[in-house]
Amino acid sequence: MKTTLLKPEDYTRSPWKNGGGVFTDIAGAYRADSPVKDWNSLLWRFASTPIVAPGPFSHMPGIDRLQMVVGGRGLVLKSPTQEFDEREPFTTVRFAGEIEIVTALEAGPVEVVNLMARRGAAEIALAALREPGERPLLAGTHLLYAARGDCRIRLDGDDFAISHECTLKVELTAASSLALVSGLAVLASIRLAG
Repeated sequence: MKTTLLKPEDYTRSPWKNGGGVFTDIAGAYRADSPVKDWNSLLWRFASTPIVAPGPFSHMPGIDRLQMVVGGRGLVLKSPTQEFDEREPFTTVRFAGEIEIVTALEAGPVEVVNLMARRGAAEIALAALREPGERPLLAGTHLLYAARGDCRIRLDGDDFAISHECTLKVELTAASSLALVSGLAVLASIRLAG
C-alpha cells in the first residue's frame, strides 16, 4: 500500500473542454506514450469545479463520467432523453460524455466533483462516506477527498487525518479494508483495465 497526501496547493487548474469554466484537477493519469497530457491521452481524472450558471456540458466522446454535488444543492442535468437528479448533495450520477447535457440550477451555484475515465481503460466508482463503518477496497487507486471539513479514516489499522479539501491517494496492489472514523469523505475508486 502506498499513500500520498495531496493538498490544495498541489492541485492544478485547467479549463473545461468547452471553455465554460475551470476544473481544479486533484489527480489523474494519462497514457504513458503520449507527449502531452490532454483529453486525447486521458486515462482518468478526478477534479472539482463550481457550476455557477446554467449551461451546456462539454462534449466528451469515449469518456465515462461520475459526478456528485459537494457544495450547494438543486443541480439537475438534462439531456434530450433523461434527467440526472443531483438535487441532494452527495448523490452520484453516471453518464456518458457524448450525451448532450444542459444544467439546471434550482437553488443557486453548486460545487461538484467529477471522476472521468476513458471508456475501456478503467472502471470507476464514486461514493460519499457519511457514516462510520468499514468497507472493503479492491486493488487499484483510491482517492479520499475531504469535501466538507476534516475527516479521519483507518486503512488496515493505520489512522489518517485528512484536512478540509485535501485528498489521500491510496494505491493498492491487493485488497484492503477502509473505515471512516469521523467526518465525511468522498471516495473515488479507479481500477485500470488489464
